[in-house]
Amino acid sequence: MLRARSGWTRRIRRRSGRRRIRSFFVPTGGATIPTGNAKPRFASCTQTLYLRFECRYRELWVFADSDPGGRRDHLWDRDVAEAFLQPDPARERYYREFEVSPNGMWIDLDIFPGGLRDLKSNLKKSVVLDATEQRWTAELAIPLKALTQDFDPKAIWHANFYRIEGPKEPRAYMAWRPTGTAEPNFHVPRAFGRLRFAEAGGDR
Repeated sequence: MLRARSGWTRRIRRRSGRRRIRSFFVPTGGATIPTGNAKPRFASCTQTLYLRFECRYRELWVFADSDPGGRRDHLWDRDVAEAFLQPDPARERYYREFEVSPNGMWIDLDIFPGGLRDLKSNLKKSVVLDATEQRWTAELAIPLKALTQDFDPKAIWHANFYRIEGPKEPRAYMAWRPTGTAEPNFHVPRAFGRLRFAEAGGDR
């Protein structure tokens, strides 16, 4: 279980077997990816959920164009880090999708049975690229009201975290909780893990 704290959480250490979509610590699809290539972390307060991705890379593949505010449709067709958040696990086919790219483009989506729409969450983001270390770091500040109208810090959410890298197939498809599909598919709510909110210094 992943815990969101008032400070950044410890890194995710879950490992998994050999599947088409694999854990953040295992290369996938024939691509060679540096070990420990993605570290998603969470923190929260009463009004905002903070998400941080630290991603290693060999080379970058990004879009050159976006909306004026940085929003970009089909961001998943380039290098990207993603978070799928489900505040109400009882509504299995309803969740929120957030994506951010190494050059700061983003997209937020409201996913529901049979479709999707722009979430318009008013998220804030910051992306830093370290070419020397071949690492990019993205931080998202997501208003909790865009996720749930009645935030309960004792509730357990469901979530999954992903990364895509590479210009063409075989691309690298990575997940905190691999989805086990024959072809890469992140939209598998049954594969989501649990996200619990805890006070800083609480049980690990």
